[in-house]
Amino acid sequence: MNLILLGPPGAGKGTQAKRLVADHQIPQVSTGDILRESARQGTVLGKKAKPLMDAGALVPDEIVIGIIEERLQAPDAQKGFVLDGFPRTVPQAEALERMLAASGKSIDKVLSIEVPEEKIVERISGRRSCPKDGAVYHVVHSPPQRAGFCDLCATGLIQRDDDKPERVVERNKQYWQKTAPLIAFYRHKGLLVTISGVGSAEGVYSQIEKAVEGLA
Repeated sequence: MNLILLGPPGAGKGTQAKRLVADHQIPQVSTGDILRESARQGTVLGKKAKPLMDAGALVPDEIVIGIIEERLQAPDAQKGFVLDGFPRTVPQAEALERMLAASGKSIDKVLSIEVPEEKIVERISGRRSCPKDGAVYHVVHSPPQRAGFCDLCATGLIQRDDDKPERVVERNKQYWQKTAPLIAFYRHKGLLVTISGVGSAEGVYSQIEKAVEGLA
């Protein structure tokens, strides 16, 4: 089961990917997580990506594609995977096709999670994270037990720069300018399934389960 999750930042791709991983025993491949970890570790890749990520800009294709190719060659990805945050552009999608075809693989379904912009701004700007252990909270939907402090280690929570409202709007704008063409790309190939991202996480996942029913 080789899947792609599309949707703007804050659409809930990460949450739904984790549920697919738990139920179907395939890895989630999230470029965002990999890039943030590289930035925290100060690797060569992280140093290149961090200024762009802090500015809410897309990381260049050559960096992202290299990360994905290496990850999909890992043993745990041989029976399937869930791509979260990649591809983001049509050239990346074409590179992914070539990459998979070289090993006799292809994408089975592309799930496009759609959420209105005002909902996305509300979701992301309310996020707070722990700089020590990476735990994430939301001031409305999943607040910490003690306001402003991590439940796990009592460290003061922060709002990441790219979670601030103005950055959220900019990231959403970039998504529609550069990533939305993927919807047409995958619809033309008959792989696209549109998922409503409004409502409970359980309701969204129910739609996803129906879309992937019958896939190996």
